[in-house]
Amino acid sequence: MGKTNGFLEFQRADIKYREIDKRLNDYDEVTIDKSIEELVEQGGRCMECGTPFCHNLGCPVGNLIPEWNDSIWRGQWKEAFERLEITNNFPEFTGRICPAPCETSCTLSINDSPVTIKQNERAIIEKAFNEGWVIPRPPREELNKSVAVIGSGPAGMAASQQLRRQGYKVTLFEKDRKIGGLLRYGIPDFKLEKSVIDRRLEQLQTEGVLFETGVTVGEDISIRYLRDKFDAVLFTMGAGVPRDLPVPGRDLNGVYFALEFLGQSNRRISKEMYEEAEINAKGKRVLVIGGGDTGSDCVGTARRQGASKVYQYEIMPKPMEWDKPWNPVWPEWPQILRTTSSHKEGCERDWNIETVSLEGKNGRLNRGNFRRIQWVPGEKGGRPVMKVVKGSEFSQDVDIVLLAMGFVHVEHGRAVTDPDLELDGRGNIMADNYHTSVEGLFTAGDANTGASLVVRAINHGRQAAESVHHWLKRQ
Repeated sequence: MGKTNGFLEFQRADIKYREIDKRLNDYDEVTIDKSIEELVEQGGRCMECGTPFCHNLGCPVGNLIPEWNDSIWRGQWKEAFERLEITNNFPEFTGRICPAPCETSCTLSINDSPVTIKQNERAIIEKAFNEGWVIPRPPREELNKSVAVIGSGPAGMAASQQLRRQGYKVTLFEKDRKIGGLLRYGIPDFKLEKSVIDRRLEQLQTEGVLFETGVTVGEDISIRYLRDKFDAVLFTMGAGVPRDLPVPGRDLNGVYFALEFLGQSNRRISKEMYEEAEINAKGKRVLVIGGGDTGSDCVGTARRQGASKVYQYEIMPKPMEWDKPWNPVWPEWPQILRTTSSHKEGCERDWNIETVSLEGKNGRLNRGNFRRIQWVPGEKGGRPVMKVVKGSEFSQDVDIVLLAMGFVHVEHGRAVTDPDLELDGRGNIMADNYHTSVEGLFTAGDANTGASLVVRAINHGRQAAESVHHWLKRQ
């Protein structure tokens, strides 16, 4: 695979970004595409591994990474695309927003810089779209059975495409005005421009997937109706309940969930109507609570809106700082400090910070009160417990607080409660091979597993479609 000893001849070429002062003036994607010559060299770095951990352990969809890297090295781009689409319905999404666990498990990561797998994946699919290789693949045979898919995020889109290609009549239901779920309303355009979603939706529509938007299942239409009209129903609504912050002052004007802020920003950029009061960080002091990817997205969005100051606090300890190119815990995912392109645009970060209360004047937020904590071992070596650092209390003037502390579980609306779906201890929909506790009802993605990666959602959508297919064949 690749060039013999190519990993010794060519150095890894990391992602390059547009200059900060320019990218803060727009919402265009921040990354800069590499030249074909650079990409060929990067493909040539892929080793002929006896066991390709990138494919076997790192990639949730089992991408044939060594194969399409070798195709890139040989200049066989269409062959690379054909290998890529075998396992991944939407590499244009994963090539932009996946954290690339494939790279941390790359064999080179034992003691060297890994192959630029994520960049190569994006390059393959972009060339495929430009060359017209991405074409609709309608079913060869129409089956006289139908499936309703509820929720149009990556799991729902992947499952819908797979089921339609099997020949089923598929209708994809979405409560928002447009298809895409968190891809559209949760990921900022500077990471994923929405035209990237739209061009893929054209393929799904041409293949015959029907879209029903602005429909909240369980409210606008009932599960009973769907079960009468469709032969199977698949729940892919995601983990829609965000983790809240139960402190005094939470109800002040100026405190929002991250997705309220990000979703409205995306709607404003796409000139889509919204009914909520405007949330705008221009000239404001913004505090993001939560140190994950959603928090980082809030930072980048607030900076583009013109925030005067952006802070980001995390209750967990600061991860280990690691400036080496290899993985300290290969082939596992390393818990190390990661600084995103948004962080580099201007943000003060801090860790081990607990929010005590929020204060305001005339119902409007203007200050937060905090204290520092330590995490100490639990009893008998159990889970770490939080201990307050005495005398560490401090206050911070803030105008907006964005809660980006993760998601708890799927929304327990009537779509879930009316059929009395069995839930696990965390509130997710329980399933055995994606089949819920109710006959004919299936689930996939974050609704089943809790919040996870887009690449895992795609994989679960694909696998759930296969489970639905095998069940329908027996009916």
